[in-house]
Amino acid sequence: MLVVDDHEPWRRQLCSLIEHTGQWQIVGEAVDGIDAIAKAAAVRPDLILLDVELPSMNGLEAARRIVAADPGARILFISAHRERDIMAAALSTGACGYILKANVAHELLPAMAAIREGEQFISAPLAGRAR
Repeated sequence: MLVVDDHEPWRRQLCSLIEHTGQWQIVGEAVDGIDAIAKAAAVRPDLILLDVELPSMNGLEAARRIVAADPGARILFISAHRERDIMAAALSTGACGYILKANVAHELLPAMAAIREGEQFISAPLAGRAR
């Protein structure tokens, strides 16, 4: 799994949560969109956790480029943004899901499991507003 977020304490928290599951291995971390694209190409992770708001290149553009280079890439957006247009834009990149940072504690693992099974996952507060 590749974890992409520019806020280091948050990235550490995500990595810690994932590592404690014993089901996933972190193969890379990135701090911006450009770094995410390079690392996704280099390590070809099974899943990419990607923030929307990143420096140098936002997560939406990074996701478009990652999916263009690897149509099988699986991306789960983790964002603080609750706006319908941002969620729709994120999903239109080819991403497999979108969850809110505020819901990570109880939605991250179910989202990752759903995506592993080929399903889409939308954060519960947004599920009724998808696409």
